[in-house]
Amino acid sequence: MDRKLLDLLVSPDTRQPLALLESTGLDALNRAIGTGGITRADGSPQAQPLREALITADRKLVYRVDDGIPVLLADEAIATAQITDFPAK
Repeated sequence: MDRKLLDLLVSPDTRQPLALLESTGLDALNRAIGTGGITRADGSPQAQPLREALITADRKLVYRVDDGIPVLLADEAIATAQITDFPAK
């Protein structure tokens, strides 16, 4: 993802800056998705693993990136609290 674009992006709910989710966080998220227990903010299941994602500064919300395009919709956010082994940093 373009660094200049990333510097401008914020969470639609909290206005916190966003960063690329590191590989350990992405791996933990995809393992949880594989077990079928991950839902988005709107209650719909996140069935497909993510190749890339953005995370809020407080590490509470993840937004997926589809084909290089951030999906910054509040209803599409994934709360990290539902991932038992999600890394703190």
